[in-house]
Amino acid sequence: MAAIADKLGEQYRELLCSVLPAIIKSPAEAARCVAEINRLMDKGEENLSSDEQAFLELLALLVADYESRTARLDRSAPHEVLRHLMRARGMKPKDLWDIFGSKGIASEVLRGKGGISKDKAKVLAETFHVSAEPFI
Repeated sequence: MAAIADKLGEQYRELLCSVLPAIIKSPAEAARCVAEINRLMDKGEENLSSDEQAFLELLALLVADYESRTARLDRSAPHEVLRHLMRARGMKPKDLWDIFGSKGIASEVLRGKGGISKDKAKVLAETFHVSAEPFI
């Protein structure tokens, strides 16, 4: 354990103390971690220190673990999967406008009136760090 602690920088320790990450057991805890992920991502990946990158990876693993334990993605319609992932990350429909190319198309997809192309499914998969399959 001491060898791991020696490799971590002071900034990583400060992030641990300020966020106090742990196994996620509620939507509120997931939202708190997602907010921290978004805060770090807003800095731009190229601007993150190695400590911030390591901390971001830890948070992403915690959120992915929580979602894999709580989400029933395999039986849900693509628009329901999308809505669930958006809720978990505190996203609004306008956050998808660039992905779908317009407000109208994003709205149709979220209402289940429009489908998701394979290309858009890939973009959504990258955005949410999940497989593209639930979107198709």
